Amino acid sequence: MAVHPKYPNLFSPLDLGFTQLKNRALMGSMHTALEEVEGGFERLAAYFAERARGGVGMMITGGISPNEEGSMGSEMSTPEHAEGHRQVTDAVHAVDPDIKICMQILHAGPLAHTPTMVAPSAVPSRLSRMVPNELDEAGVQKQINDHVNCAKMAKLAGYDGVEIIGSAGYLLSTFLVEKTNQRQDQWGGDYENRMRFPLEIMRRCRAEVGENFILIFRIAAMDMLQGGMSWDEVVLLAKEMEKAGATIISTHFTWHESAVPTIATMVPRAAFSGVTGRLRKELKIPTITSNRINMPDVAEQVLADGDADIVSMARPMLADAELVLKAFEGREDEINTCIGCNQACLDHGFEGKEISCLVNPRALNETLLNYEPSEAPKKIAVVGAGPAGLAYATVASERGHSVTLFDAGSEIGGQFNLAKQIPGKEEFYETLRYYRRMMDVNHVDLQLNRKVTAAELKLGGFEHVVVATGITPRVPQLEGIDHPSVVSYVDVLRGNVEVGKRVAVMGAGGIGFDVSEFITHVGVSAALDKDVFAREWGIDFKNHPRGGVTGVTPQVEESGRQVYLMQRKSTRVGRGLGKTTGWTHRMSLDKRGVQMINGIDYEKVDDQGLHVTVAGVPQLFEVDTVIVCAGQVPKRDLYDELSDSGIATSLIGGAFEASELDAKAAIKQASYLAAAV
Repeated sequence: MAVHPKYPNLFSPLDLGFTQLKNRALMGSMHTALEEVEGGFERLAAYFAERARGGVGMMITGGISPNEEGSMGSEMSTPEHAEGHRQVTDAVHAVDPDIKICMQILHAGPLAHTPTMVAPSAVPSRLSRMVPNELDEAGVQKQINDHVNCAKMAKLAGYDGVEIIGSAGYLLSTFLVEKTNQRQDQWGGDYENRMRFPLEIMRRCRAEVGENFILIFRIAAMDMLQGGMSWDEVVLLAKEMEKAGATIISTHFTWHESAVPTIATMVPRAAFSGVTGRLRKELKIPTITSNRINMPDVAEQVLADGDADIVSMARPMLADAELVLKAFEGREDEINTCIGCNQACLDHGFEGKEISCLVNPRALNETLLNYEPSEAPKKIAVVGAGPAGLAYATVASERGHSVTLFDAGSEIGGQFNLAKQIPGKEEFYETLRYYRRMMDVNHVDLQLNRKVTAAELKLGGFEHVVVATGITPRVPQLEGIDHPSVVSYVDVLRGNVEVGKRVAVMGAGGIGFDVSEFITHVGVSAALDKDVFAREWGIDFKNHPRGGVTGVTPQVEESGRQVYLMQRKSTRVGRGLGKTTGWTHRMSLDKRGVQMINGIDYEKVDDQGLHVTVAGVPQLFEVDTVIVCAGQVPKRDLYDELSDSGIATSLIGGAFEASELDAKAAIKQASYLAAAV
């Protein structure tokens, strides 16, 4: 095979001895919640097959439990279970028999959240209200046997291998860490004993499945826990796994209860790959690295630096099934990049909802949402080039409709142009780059700086008009709302106003948090600099203390501003934020000294500041700036004008529903409507 001119490492094969990987691109594990729903395996088969056609070398399924007590929904323990999975493996191998698909064996341990959940010791996770059942000797042996049986059933199902997850706070990792393994028998005590459980699983799995089957062990190379695993312990475990029969070591970088973000958009690209590279030097078998590697140039650099043999890109392949193919063909500017938002993938997973992707609602809906060529192409006008309008224009034009996209602004993006200004949300630029390219690829007639009228649309010969005019910020009814100290979040983010040193932010939804981050941030964004990120979150990559964080004090550059983030609701500030990222936003603001106050009744603004009542007690906040983040109202004037025109008209995005600025809902709505027009 010829060397790829731009990505020589990414597109080089990898010899595993008994087989080889066609390239170094791995679609990492993502929980889908489809295994247990009606028609779920059919949908999974279509999902994985589409990524196989997209050029990936190997893929790993979402986590499947070896038994009931370790389950988070899916189980592989019987031939009947294996038969269902056959649909998936057959679909992938039908696309390309050289593509490897492995099943992840995930025993949730104390994160199973069921009365039957088990652990080495009766130590609850801080993420669970229940105490796990402590395993006795017979119970330990049962868990080992069940893992071996699970690997056997995976082989029967046609998988090329399995990944055994030994990280994240799941069962195997709880044996490894002293605070969760308080046993004094052969499975606890010193580290050699604490390793015994996962090593025995690996040894016995290898004996059961034979030599020509991929066994991956996922290790917490840096678990981000105070008092977590030391570097020497990580290395020893990896080396012993190599001896026990592992084909590949995959590195992971957290427990779910860690207080360090590792996958959110605020994390720099490939932030943790250097840790993998350090471990790679200690091993003879290949290593996988992961976390925030979302574009092919990043993957190539990781490989070129010698930091891994294989690069895992999980969420990026939700965002774009053809990521690898587009890189191979030199179409990187057409990649729909994962922005690390977690809103439709991980958040949905932890909430028990079906998983998809904010920027690609077809993900895991490949049998339900398809963009087939239109049998009757129409002339369509889309008004508003925010996320909803861009998504509609992209899908409709891809299907063959003639689309004209109007926007009064000088650039596409709408509210995304505000979001991209927030430190930690720089990935939003990628979404706008993608859509701008799609306008060219699909020949959309893009008309910027054009505030089109209903009359013009009527004369334009359009058969369908889609109104995606977005929102306007809501102005609350409040005495003094027109005071010079009161400003809109829009003007703040656009740099149109000066913000004082003492600031009240009215409204603690997503926008209020973003604005607070924006006005308290100083210096380089941590999302763009690994060293800054490490300082702000208390990580020591150089010395690697226990967990990478033990004894390290986070350091955040002070802005000199005192900010009060306020909400009317009596619930905890930030409660409505995403499940997997909300805590990171709360912690980030807390590090910056932002005071979060709930149960506020706003009274008035005057020269003294903001007058409020808290729990019935009047208070004055002597601030010099009040930033209003009090929600939005839909901008529907054009739609109302067109409703009686006789032109078929649709309303989408914020103009349809403005209660929250919800790009996930907007892009999904637009895509489904455009697929049906």
